[in-house]
Amino acid sequence: MHVIKAADAPQFELPHAQFSGMAAPSRGSSQICTWRLTVPPNLEVGAAHVLDRDEVFMVLSGRLEISGQLLGAGDALVVPAGSPIAVGNPGDEPAVAHIAIAAGFAATMPDGSSFTPPWAR
Repeated sequence: MHVIKAADAPQFELPHAQFSGMAAPSRGSSQICTWRLTVPPNLEVGAAHVLDRDEVFMVLSGRLEISGQLLGAGDALVVPAGSPIAVGNPGDEPAVAHIAIAAGFAATMPDGSSFTPPWAR
């Protein structure tokens, strides 16, 4: 077993979101990656990216708009591999979600670059 304490989870900041890495190959999980996503309030939906594996968003608090779907606390969204993903927060408070995806996935960004994000390695 591998325990990842919230206080010890690696943190990654982007202008539009904060990522707290939980399960990943570097943290004991060879098959599944999970992280906590925090999106600031009143964030318009950005440019879409695409993943090569199914991704599951589970909203814990606040509201997220993901590719035209509005989600609130307790909602989940399954995004099939190859579907465009664009995230925003139309609410007045931060939105928090847990994300799950198969380890080893690759993201293709709007500029065509492809990589596995550092919170999922």
